[in-house]
Amino acid sequence: MPQLDISPWPMVILSMIAALFYFIQLKLLNFTFYNTPLSKPMKTQKHKTTWELKWTKIYLPLSMSQ
Repeated sequence: MPQLDISPWPMVILSMIAALFYFIQLKLLNFTFYNTPLSKPMKTQKHKTTWELKWTKIYLPLSMSQ
């Protein structure tokens, strides 16, 4: 039975790996990576509420005597 000649296999495997690397690089070259949006510093806005605009009277509970 003749023996299988495996001398060209390393060259075939290396060329296959090189070709796959080349094709992957070509695919990634056409792919657009979007930058992550930078978070803007939030400005704290103080909203004026109705109870800050006027003086409010605080009433005592009904159970307490005056």
